Amino acid sequence: MLNQPGGRPGSAAPADAVPEPTATLTKESPPGAPADRPAAGGAAARGRLRALADLRNLSLVGVLAVLVAVGGFTKPAEFLTTGNLQLVLIQASVIGVVTVGMTFVITSGGIDLSVGAMVALASVWATTLATQDFGLGGILMCAVLVGLGCGLVNGVLIAYGGMVPFIATLAMLASARGLSLHISDGKTQVVTVQPVLDLGLPDAYVLGIPPLVMIFALVTVVGWLVLNRTTFGRRTVAVGGNAEAARLAGIDVRRQRLLLYLLSGLCCGIAAFMLIVLTGSGQNTNGNLYELDAIAAAIIGGTLLSGGRGTITGSVLGVLVFTTITNLFALNNLQSDVQQIAKGAIIVAAVLVQKGRTNHEG
Repeated sequence: MLNQPGGRPGSAAPADAVPEPTATLTKESPPGAPADRPAAGGAAARGRLRALADLRNLSLVGVLAVLVAVGGFTKPAEFLTTGNLQLVLIQASVIGVVTVGMTFVITSGGIDLSVGAMVALASVWATTLATQDFGLGGILMCAVLVGLGCGLVNGVLIAYGGMVPFIATLAMLASARGLSLHISDGKTQVVTVQPVLDLGLPDAYVLGIPPLVMIFALVTVVGWLVLNRTTFGRRTVAVGGNAEAARLAGIDVRRQRLLLYLLSGLCCGIAAFMLIVLTGSGQNTNGNLYELDAIAAAIIGGTLLSGGRGTITGSVLGVLVFTTITNLFALNNLQSDVQQIAKGAIIVAAVLVQKGRTNHEG
């Protein structure tokens, strides 16, 4: 019996929210069988999955609490200051927006290795002298359009060209990096539009909250609602669980995949604008290793790497964990290579835990 669109027999439903089935294929119940037994069983399974999701999120909150305690113990005069905590949230905001888009893509069973390169290209294209002549609106619009354009190319190649997501996005990674280098000529493009620069100043903070953090919060809320409360989110989960079953249930799988990569590109465009505000410039080196950070944050947050289950809440907590670790390493003067080793170890551990849970559920 297939209870979820795109779900494999015995597969788990998404952890953040369990979508209502688009179509249900059932065999006739034997005479005298309780009519509500499948519904009751499904409700029980959803309850167990929600409990597991809550437990995982609580575990991540616990990890954050431990990291804060470590920071307060090792560098109390530096880590627990308002300025440093604001810095952690600002740094988490840029990669966090990218991670929201990545969560949707991974939930659908895909991958996007080009997010960092798209951020770089959008930031460079949006800070050329010609673009800056249009002011803040021109810079924002250019960054978003470049991100959408790159996402469109990825989506068309994958959904309608039949290319493997790994190869298509790897090609975009190389192309976008090369184009950003060509446009900038390897130079840093300084922003001279004052309204853009003003957004990064403390005077722009609202109740002590930086504008970039508010943008991140807005993107997170919208992403959560779309994934858990809309047909688009249910279709994303269905395609990731079983694309063929989703197609038989009436979902246009190719269009869904195209829209998902457009969404990823949109998030990269927004993140590029945020990075421009943060640094006051556009560089072809922007977004370096963002793909690693975004994938890692989504995975440790509970998004299933093979697709079919995704959680925006977990991904955001994953971003905060990684950003806090980076901040702690920097305050304690640890080398960047140690940071990368630690991130790699966390990714491996998260994947192994996911594999163990999947085998147990299966």
